[in-house]
Amino acid sequence: MSDALTTETRHVGATVDIGSNSVHLLVAGLAGHRLLPLLDESVFLGLGSAVVERGYLGPDSRAELTATLVQYAEVARSLGAESVTVLGTEPIRRAADAATIVQEVGVASGSALHVLSHEEEAYLMLIGVTEGLPATHQMLVVDVGGGSSEFCVVDPIRPALAAGLQLGSARLTDRFVRHDPPAPTEVAEMHAAARAIIADAPAARPDEIVAVAGTASNLLKILPEAALDGRLTRARLRAVQAILESESAATISERHLVKPIRARLLAAGGAIMDAIMERYGIDEVRVSEAGIREGAILAADHVGIGWRDRLAELVIGWHA
Repeated sequence: MSDALTTETRHVGATVDIGSNSVHLLVAGLAGHRLLPLLDESVFLGLGSAVVERGYLGPDSRAELTATLVQYAEVARSLGAESVTVLGTEPIRRAADAATIVQEVGVASGSALHVLSHEEEAYLMLIGVTEGLPATHQMLVVDVGGGSSEFCVVDPIRPALAAGLQLGSARLTDRFVRHDPPAPTEVAEMHAAARAIIADAPAARPDEIVAVAGTASNLLKILPEAALDGRLTRARLRAVQAILESESAATISERHLVKPIRARLLAAGGAIMDAIMERYGIDEVRVSEAGIREGAILAADHVGIGWRDRLAELVIGWHA
């Protein structure tokens, strides 16, 4: 962080995102609409697969999650964050023991766990990508997670449109993949399933698609040219899928610096990303490092503890 940016920073914000694959902490200083990351780390807990298998997390998984959140809260506060916004997404939405999770996390960590709707999740990822600034063109922001995918369409003249689909990389992998690497027939089945579900995504004619979160950012790592410019095209996805069909998850992890459990899910993630580009007739997706965590920090900073009640207002952006 440069000295100039340090003097502009008002305070430090922090958020934890509980996803189907990973639990992710972001701590950042705030300077206007800009976030200055101080710490960005994650742990792969695979909560989505646990919920799919059992319908709930259960005592052991809840204890592991709670311990992770307590540690993250302590780290965030040590870096100057006055509060930590904890976000529960698809696995918590679906877990039969969600109420118990919320109670245990709140008591142990001292931070309330907000279980987000699909719409709220989509709004936050959009705010993260736009940095809370008004849209200048029609943009589709999409987050392909482990258990679900969120979509948010925004443009300068119409209200933002948000939706979520029961489509994710872990969900498709658990349903179709039995081999490592995945067999061509398994990949074809995932493509077909993704296309069928993506047909229900919001109707739009975006000028740009922006993808956020781990699926997109890890797909970039498989192909050097994609990693360099942060963009996925359908041609690049075909090249990525060829690699994923020819290398084991262990090899993918070692050669491309992808976490081993994540590596197994990437073929499904690629199938979903390709279906999205096909659905909207756009050959290229820009991958953004910003998303739901950045959006939550910005929203909480701008309006305080009532940020959830004002998301529909905040998503259109606010001027600096």
